[in-house]
Amino acid sequence: MATTYVGERLKRLEDPELIVGAGNYMDDITLPGMAHVAILHSPYAHARILSVDTSRATALPGVVAVFTGKDMEADTNALPCAWQAGSVTNNVNTPRPLAVDEVHFVGDPVAFVVAEDLYTARDALDLIEVEYEPLPTVVDAEQATQEGAPQLHENAPNNVCMHWTAGNQAGTDTAFDQAEVVVSQKLINQRLIPTAMETRGAIGSYNAGTDEYTLWLSSQAPHVHRLLLAAFVLNVPEHKIRVIAPDIGGGFGSKIFIYPDMAIVAWASRKLNRPMKWIEDRQENYLWTSHGRDHTTHAEIAGTRDGKITGLRAKTYANLGGYLSSIAPGIPTTLYGRMATGVYKIPNTFVEVFGVYTNTAPVDAYRGAGRPEATYLVERMVDRFAREIGMDPAEVRRKNFIQPEDFPYDNGLGMLPYDSGDYEKALNRALELVGYQELRQQQTEALAQGRYIGVGFSSYVEVCGVAPSAWIGLNGQGWGAGLWESANVKVHLTGKVVVTTGTAPHGQGHVTTFSQIVADELGIPIEDVVVQYGDTQGQPFGLGTYGSRSLAVGGTAIHRSVTKIKDKAKKIAAHLLEASEEDLVWQDGKFMVKGSPDAAKTIQELALAAHVGYSLPPGMEPFLDETTYHDPPNCTFPFGTHICVVEVDPETGKVEFLRYLAVDDVGNVINPLIVDGQLHGGIVQGMAQAMWEQGVYDESGQLVTGTLMDYAIPKASMVPNFELDRTVTPTDVNPFGAKGAGEAGTIASAPAVVNAVVDALKPFGITHLDMPLTPERLWRAIQEKRNQPSDSATAPTGGSHPPGDASTPASGAGA
Repeated sequence: MATTYVGERLKRLEDPELIVGAGNYMDDITLPGMAHVAILHSPYAHARILSVDTSRATALPGVVAVFTGKDMEADTNALPCAWQAGSVTNNVNTPRPLAVDEVHFVGDPVAFVVAEDLYTARDALDLIEVEYEPLPTVVDAEQATQEGAPQLHENAPNNVCMHWTAGNQAGTDTAFDQAEVVVSQKLINQRLIPTAMETRGAIGSYNAGTDEYTLWLSSQAPHVHRLLLAAFVLNVPEHKIRVIAPDIGGGFGSKIFIYPDMAIVAWASRKLNRPMKWIEDRQENYLWTSHGRDHTTHAEIAGTRDGKITGLRAKTYANLGGYLSSIAPGIPTTLYGRMATGVYKIPNTFVEVFGVYTNTAPVDAYRGAGRPEATYLVERMVDRFAREIGMDPAEVRRKNFIQPEDFPYDNGLGMLPYDSGDYEKALNRALELVGYQELRQQQTEALAQGRYIGVGFSSYVEVCGVAPSAWIGLNGQGWGAGLWESANVKVHLTGKVVVTTGTAPHGQGHVTTFSQIVADELGIPIEDVVVQYGDTQGQPFGLGTYGSRSLAVGGTAIHRSVTKIKDKAKKIAAHLLEASEEDLVWQDGKFMVKGSPDAAKTIQELALAAHVGYSLPPGMEPFLDETTYHDPPNCTFPFGTHICVVEVDPETGKVEFLRYLAVDDVGNVINPLIVDGQLHGGIVQGMAQAMWEQGVYDESGQLVTGTLMDYAIPKASMVPNFELDRTVTPTDVNPFGAKGAGEAGTIASAPAVVNAVVDALKPFGITHLDMPLTPERLWRAIQEKRNQPSDSATAPTGGSHPPGDASTPASGAGA
């Protein structure tokens, strides 16, 4: 009997070579005659470029050439923005490979050096003399829209790229006018800096004989990068560029986008007729690789005293940075605004989003991409509402959940219908596992002892595998292409199976998951499956890996190709066994005649027959080789409830994690071990936003948190063990019933942590704190409440000396 792989906790097949250091990352690649590129970045956040003198740098021994924006201007174009907000005007401004007349953020590329070695190239940067005329700067998105704020681009009055809305404004206004309870809160979803283990890199090699380019890129979407570079930036036919994505050391969204360095290495390799290599250092990575989040939201929630939510309003200023990155406008609109109601049946909602230019690094998708921001919005406001009416936050959630019989569910915000869900089931399971009633009793007892324990909830839903193309595309949500996915499956003469996918894994475990699917479907050993990806030459066009789409979309394309293989193999089996197809059954990797198990042909035998072609049904082509381009009929919508338990020391502001429990529903699971790993990593990233991470610019536009000395990322010792459990509510969108798991942890965890900390500080009268919840921020909020005479009867007393550890401002303590 064939081994069953789907549903098993298999260790990742791709890991052994990485563990022993045999991976092939960007900086491992060396080509004959390769030169090295170093890029000069603007030290000003906003300035005119008056002149650039490269003579001293050019004269440095070992320097091959120095180029400026003027050198590249004639035969390159600005980088494209591939996802503009749908159905509204977008005042588009995108960067050129090198800035020409003006820079708009610290890190804007101004010139680059080509040298025989990296050290010479970097030394030469110091010899380039640029004369700048500094201009006024603005770094805060809301302030940038105000009258008199410095203007970045002529075509974007008040620095507004787009003004976008979703929902029913008139109905929502009426609901608020009639509400028994209205709670308002300003929410800051701070800027984050993706910190993948491997920074980005680009290598370009031009072949003058064939007039072709080969590029090695840190890419989550190799085919997309090829298309954008060829058609929009370099003006060359698409088939003249080959893009290879080697092993990628993490991406979290930041390696989806097209960047100036990609065009630079390609252009320079042709100009100088030799390969070019550029590898980003960490400071460059922080300065100009895309950032994430950065929303300022004025939120209001309306409802009744008995706990029914009747309305939600949000006005959000989304900081897009100095230019539009590749898909930036789609994140705070489609993926945020259309998901603002989360798991709740809120009859009246209106979301208003201003996409704003500021003198900061471009902001784009970062793990979760819009859905963490939406979940934070609604989960914080539901907690604020529960606090206002004096109801248990779990009961408020339960009372307002979308019910199983409501699916498919239209949330009224222009999102496609939610596919399936049972939100109360996940909540109930989480409450059961955490021992909720006992936990609340422990909280009460601890408070009597002067200890401050808090319990925080986050009930979330996200959208994954965004599709179909007709909905997401230019005539719908503004995406500038389709969002289908490709797969090719070949069964060779030897019975070995080669799967080629258009997705582009960079740590997710696709090789293992896809191999499990194929091995199960064909009834073969998993060792006989090879998964290939990351090379545009000889692979079908694919859209890449992001948005938790790889299994739901890419995996379905593989499944459909395997199904085609089996359909063809069945015809061959019927021919060879001299039986009708209707008399054949598939079992354990072979077709057999019903009632005659000895009359059978294995998939390996059928592959051999298809390959040699000696005896095939009339008119059938040889070989088992099938390609699929799959465009899903809908997105998928995973969901769940996370519960965080913390204790806060009011004398230091330090937060201790006591428990973190997550009950997620990602539909059917192919590999539980991989899903658990995705959830672990995602939860930590969300906790990191809640507790430690924040990208900070000063008023002049300098990135204050520009190194790992200043930008705090968590260590393993800083987070608790995670208690994971699942409910299973399959989707009908794909044959697996799977929904996606790569971003769920990040989406759920930040509001769970913040809600827990605010709950712990409830005795002090604190109703809200902005992220990150540093010890100083908490301590100052506690002291502020202790020092308010009106709260003296309820706010516990204690020490008044601040902890000496944090630089984050202490603003954001709610009253």
